[in-house]
Amino acid sequence: MKDTLGKALMRWRVRAVLPEVRGRLLDIGCGTNALVHAYSGPGTGVDVFAWEGCDLVVEVTAHLPYDDTSFDTVTIVAALNHIPNRLEVLQEAHRLLQPEGRLVITMIPPGLSRVWHRLRRPWDADQSERGVKEGEVWGLNLAQTAKLLGQAGFQVAFRRRFMLGVNTLTVAVPQPAEGSPRPA
Repeated sequence: MKDTLGKALMRWRVRAVLPEVRGRLLDIGCGTNALVHAYSGPGTGVDVFAWEGCDLVVEVTAHLPYDDTSFDTVTIVAALNHIPNRLEVLQEAHRLLQPEGRLVITMIPPGLSRVWHRLRRPWDADQSERGVKEGEVWGLNLAQTAKLLGQAGFQVAFRRRFMLGVNTLTVAVPQPAEGSPRPA
């Protein structure tokens, strides 16, 4: 089935995220790789499912084949809730980011996500093609996201609502080591 609405919403997410992307980009849970394809700089999209357009398919996104500090921006667009080992993946994002890099996440709250996914089941490729896996959740609220980010060594730099206030874009930066100055 054609998912016109899903594609339109992805374009909306991409437009919200692109202004926050700097330098070399890694998009974790990239799906069809819309963000990397829209970005004018160097970028790689990685996923655990072989979506058409994905650059790299891996068993788990918590162990990626890149050197430490390889990326300036890591994004997880509408996907963190679909990652069962969320903390480990965020820790991997931390390892891969430059010290002055940024992590950009988009997420809707769990209640809304549950209703949305039920309504979209016939057109939602996550449910019809990839399948929902054990450990996935319907969404994450702001407190859950902030807690995970803190546990992974990030601090929230700022948040912004978009998509009529339904979706939240969070930009996080690596926490500075004790005694070191904060990056500008």
